[in-house]
Amino acid sequence: MTVDQLEPALAAHYEPLINGEFRSISTETFPAVDAATGARLATITRGGAADVDAAVAAARAAFPKWAATRPEERSLLLHRLADWIEANAERLAAIDTMDIGRTIFETPLDHRIAVGQYRFFASAAVTHDGWNHPVAGGWAIAKREPIGVVGQIIPWNVPAIMTAFKLAPALAAGNTVVLKPDENASLSTLELCTKLAELFPPGVVNVVPGFGDEAGAALTAHPDVDKLAFTGSAEVGRLVAHAGAERLVPVSLELGGKSPNIVFPDIEDLDRVIDNATFAATYCNGQSCLAGTRLFVHDDLYDDFLGKLSASFQGVRVGSPLDPATRLGCLVSEKQGRRVLDYIASGRSDSSLVTGGGRAAVSGSEHGWFIEPTVFETENSSRIAQEEIFGPVLSVIRWKDYDALIDQANDVEYGLAAGVYTTNLKNAMRTADRLHAGSVWVNQYFNLVDGSPFGGYKGSGLGREYCKETLDMYTQLKSIVLAEELPPPLFG
Repeated sequence: MTVDQLEPALAAHYEPLINGEFRSISTETFPAVDAATGARLATITRGGAADVDAAVAAARAAFPKWAATRPEERSLLLHRLADWIEANAERLAAIDTMDIGRTIFETPLDHRIAVGQYRFFASAAVTHDGWNHPVAGGWAIAKREPIGVVGQIIPWNVPAIMTAFKLAPALAAGNTVVLKPDENASLSTLELCTKLAELFPPGVVNVVPGFGDEAGAALTAHPDVDKLAFTGSAEVGRLVAHAGAERLVPVSLELGGKSPNIVFPDIEDLDRVIDNATFAATYCNGQSCLAGTRLFVHDDLYDDFLGKLSASFQGVRVGSPLDPATRLGCLVSEKQGRRVLDYIASGRSDSSLVTGGGRAAVSGSEHGWFIEPTVFETENSSRIAQEEIFGPVLSVIRWKDYDALIDQANDVEYGLAAGVYTTNLKNAMRTADRLHAGSVWVNQYFNLVDGSPFGGYKGSGLGREYCKETLDMYTQLKSIVLAEELPPPLFG
């Protein structure tokens, strides 16, 4: 498939969605290009501070009526949005594949996950509430109310999932939204805007594409935004947190990861563990905050495991992202490609290269930055084991002592996810309890379940998404105490 084969075709140009209309104040544009071929897909308005101002004003004006909307109505609209995504998932997946270089094998899953999130929060909208109970002479009530205008910024690696992670709970809770997609991956979100404009009242959902230091900075600093939600790098996350602290508005952050994946010597099916560990490190072309990029392998099976792991990585098919047989596409941009190659060069200097370690050539996709699936033997203290690379690069670390293993697994800045492979349930739970990670997957890395909290410890962020507790982040709690009658007089 090529961009010319999309049906219906992409628009030639995309504008912000502001107050139910596609319009902009900025006259600047930027191109969306196919990450693999370099072909121009469309042009997009480069939203700026004035566009953000207009979007926030629209969201503010729409908030009172939307907040008063019955939860059942909000639920129905989210279900209808999910219906539309299901009906258009194949096309939306192809758009993401072209826009960011992810494989067409993977991107349909993104939209299934997105559909699940819209439906999950559609249901949660009608069940999420406070409580009430009788007290002496009256009632004590706690009720949840929407916060107001929410500013949301999402990254480029999984745009469909990130859009759903942000929009679904915010809208279910009764907030209005200004969303900024990443400049490297705006197209599927802007396509979604056609349905958002049709379903939701004007001003409830506003989408302003643009650059982080322009539209993103204007949104985080805007005085009429009541909450900020950001997914992206730890560096930018700290800037968003600072902006929230300056104005004392709540901030939720989902940031980076350097997740440990631990192999115990009691595993029974070595080949299946290796296959899953390969997936954990190469999913999303390695450009995933939850990737299992530090693989701790027990000494008893290390040598056999490493040989088979090398063969597994060599068997990962690198190719055109639109080829259904491809399992590893291209990185999102030249900037990202050069970043990953810099880390590989660092690994060559202090670690042992097992396989990969360079660019891969793909006929017909010479523009793309294809990186060979790469494995290093290394120490946990090495740069490639400590820093988030965001590419298909795996650090393999030998372990013998259990307590030392746990110390090393936790000895990074991040705490987003972890994996454990073992046949011993008691051992699995003991290890999960000791890992400083928001999500621990046992015997199946990357197993997202609707309703299961997702978020990080330490430098991986603040708050939880993907679960009913997410609605707590998008609401504020009000206490009301009712007395059945006035108290006896105290003064006379």
